[in-house]
Amino acid sequence: MADTSDTRTPAQIEADIRRRREVLAETLDEIGVRVHPKTIVGDAKAKVVSNIDQTLGRAYVGVNKVVSDVKAQFVDEEGAPRLERIVPVAVVAVGLVGLLALGTRRRRD
Repeated sequence: MADTSDTRTPAQIEADIRRRREVLAETLDEIGVRVHPKTIVGDAKAKVVSNIDQTLGRAYVGVNKVVSDVKAQFVDEEGAPRLERIVPVAVVAVGLVGLLALGTRRRRD
């Protein structure tokens, strides 16, 4: 059998009950804040923004790498243009623009 005797005074028991009520009230307030719709929406927004920031950061790094790789194809280590690569690309681009212009012109006639 358990010992049911309590050696505390009534004042000590009342103080203990008061403390436990205060702790319980704080806990209930915290739960109320956590389950409040504004808190839930705010947490969800923060998570979405964080995911978007991470995605955009990864995209920026990826695009930056691609741009750097393409630039490296047309510029040497000292920053001088590589004409042996630029001229053929420019000729192809001018040819494509010419073909598109010619095709558009034929449709109009």
